[in-house]
Amino acid sequence: MDLDGAQRAELDELALTYGPPRRLDAAITPFFDPVQRPDRFAEVCMVIRRHNGKIPLSIKTFYPRGAYRLPTGGIHHGERILDALRRETDEETALEVEVRRFLAWITYRDVSAPEGPPLFHTLAFLLDEVGGTFKTRDEEEQIEDWIEVEPTALSDVADGLDHIASAPSKDIGGDWADWGHFRAIVHRVVHEELSR
Repeated sequence: MDLDGAQRAELDELALTYGPPRRLDAAITPFFDPVQRPDRFAEVCMVIRRHNGKIPLSIKTFYPRGAYRLPTGGIHHGERILDALRRETDEETALEVEVRRFLAWITYRDVSAPEGPPLFHTLAFLLDEVGGTFKTRDEEEQIEDWIEVEPTALSDVADGLDHIASAPSKDIGGDWADWGHFRAIVHRVVHEELSR
């Protein structure tokens, strides 16, 4: 989905405030959730640096076992990106955070039509924990568990996601292997950006 003028203007503003993000175009095999859901045009990825320096990863009840990942949340049509980032961080972690850096803007295109219009976008931000008590507020998120990892481990997390076995899933409206490849991309980019 192409971004409109207001969305592009907000991204320019965020890049000025929090630093220019790493831009990446990636080809994926599409599946429904979240890539083709009509209620969102993009997602925020929350890279939360806790007081201990570690980054929380979550797993949902219906995910393949071991498929922990960085938390993300949809940006709804008409919603400002920063508002979505704050809302999703609150819903998923209840932490008070400060935005430190705009890490990455990933645009996904259909692998069968790489020159075609964008399917979806992931906007990754580095956030520092400043207060609150860690807990999942929104039960509908279906988050089963959290772990915390060193930022250097995100490359291994990406490798794990990239190797999820192929299996159809009604929960995502597609194949788990395609989902794993899609999810691995942001972990690799974030790892590279945090290592710089």
